[in-house]
Formats: sequence, structure tokens, C-alpha cells
Amino acid sequence: MALAPVSPHHTSPIVCVMDASSTLGSTLVGSLLLRGYTVHAAVQNHGEIQLLNGLSCDTQKLKIFHSDPFDYQSIMDALKGCSGLFYTFEPPHDQTSYDELMADVEVRAAHNVIEACAQTETIEKVVFTSSVTAVVWRDDRKSIPSDLDETHWTDINFSRKFKLWHAMSKTLAEKSAWALAMDRGVNMVSVNAGLLMAPDLTITHPYLKGAAEMYEDGVFVTVSVDFLVDAHICVFEDVSSYGRYLCFNHIINNNEDALKLAKTLAPSAPSPPQSCDRDMKMIQQRISNKKLNKLMVNFAGGPKDRMV
Repeated sequence: MALAPVSPHHTSPIVCVMDASSTLGSTLVGSLLLRGYTVHAAVQNHGEIQLLNGLSCDTQKLKIFHSDPFDYQSIMDALKGCSGLFYTFEPPHDQTSYDELMADVEVRAAHNVIEACAQTETIEKVVFTSSVTAVVWRDDRKSIPSDLDETHWTDINFSRKFKLWHAMSKTLAEKSAWALAMDRGVNMVSVNAGLLMAPDLTITHPYLKGAAEMYEDGVFVTVSVDFLVDAHICVFEDVSSYGRYLCFNHIINNNEDALKLAKTLAPSAPSPPQSCDRDMKMIQQRISNKKLNKLMVNFAGGPKDRMV
């Protein structure tokens, strides 16, 4: 999708991307630079920055900061002079797998970052990356008369009971961020992303815990990197954006799509019997991203790869 440059009334706005060493973060940095932004790319001390090294850009517009979400001063340094922050959490290098303790880690990181934004006078908007897993897990999910959307929240007790640690962490961190943002008067918008189809995606990704149930419920959704980046920029630039936005552009709701995804996640796994390939039962979609699609109608590049 071709991105138009940032509107002329902006004078080289400065924004911060944290963590910029992730697939989402580095792609977001590149797109923002193309739109004329000056970018403070904040990478964690353990973060790899190879993804940023290949960016062809005006070096005056890209500044790299080593910023740890548990080091308050390093966050403040990266935010200095910025009008906006794009924040996504990456687990610490020594704790990459999600467990019950990860929720505390993610909540502390979110709290530090939002508090730092509140103390940075130039910050006008924060785009907080959350997850669809902070929406879909609850006891009554099959009996809700309407589709699940951004008004729904994952139930913490349900997540704890079934050890859905990714869902629990994302839900608690996002709720903590919203509470602090409202208390401190920080203008925040969240993007609740489906499973990110990144090059390094594997079957061990914590989002996939409960994948079979999400599939059966009609809420197993994925998102491409480019679409997710466009969504982040859209909600940041559009002054009418508010609250939460579910972000996905594909739903896994038939056997063919499920098999394709399984092959992507585990290429060496044996192929299923051919009889499985012929099972084309379509599961009804029970999740909606209409709010985001409506906002993105006039976004530069048009409604490419968008779905309701």
C-alpha cells in the first residue's frame, strides 16, 4: 500500500516508536519516515536493531535510543520533544515465554510508559498496541447475541483458570494503561491486533494458546504487518479516533485456511489426510472490526485488504 506523505500543515512532527526493534516497530519506523516524520526509535537494551539498519532515509530524521520500559529515565529521554508515542510491549530477553508472572511485568512496563507520557508536555497522543486476546476470552462468549468487538473485554478469572497467560497479560496491561491515561489526562488510543503474520511467527507464539477454541468460536483472526502499521498511523493522524480498535484483515474460519496456517507455523509437520482437505465447512465469523474500517475509509492508500 502506497503511503502519502504527512499533511503539509505538519512541520516534521517528531514521534517515538517503542519497541522499534520488533517486526511491527521497525516497519512502523520505516513507514513514518516515508510520511515525513522524525522518529525516535526506542529499542530495549537487549534489542536487536538490524531491522532498522536497512532503512534508507534521511539520517537526520531517525534517532535511535536504547530505552528500557523498566528504566523510567530512559523512557523520558526517548520521548523528549515528541508529539506522539507508538507503544508495543516486547518481553524481556531473559523472560520470552508467557506465564502467570508476565502479567505483572507487562503491567509495570505499561504504567511506566504512560506515566512518562503524562510527564512529557509535548505528547499529544499515544497509540497503545494491545491484542485481540484482550477481547475474546470470556465464559459467555458463545451466548453473546452480537459479534465481539472493541466494547468487550477478556475476563481475567477465565484467563487465569485456563492458563491463557497472553490474554491475561494483554488485558491487565491495557486496562492499567487506560486507567492511568484517564487519570493523568493522556490522550490514548489502543489497537487490538489479531495474530501478527510476521516472518518469525512460530507455533510457540503465546497468542496461539486456545487457537482451536478461537477457530471454533469464529474469532481466530490474523493481521498482516502492513495493514497493522497503516492502522496505527491512521488512528494517530485522525483527530476523531478514540478508544479501542480491533485490527485484523483475515479470519481463519474454514479448514483450508486452518491447514495453510498450520503449515506456516510448523512447515516440517506431516500433512493431514486428504479427506481433511475436502472439508470446506465455513464457521460463522463472530468478531467485528467495523469501527476501524470506518475510520480507515479515507486513509491514504484506500481500503486495501480490509474486511468487516
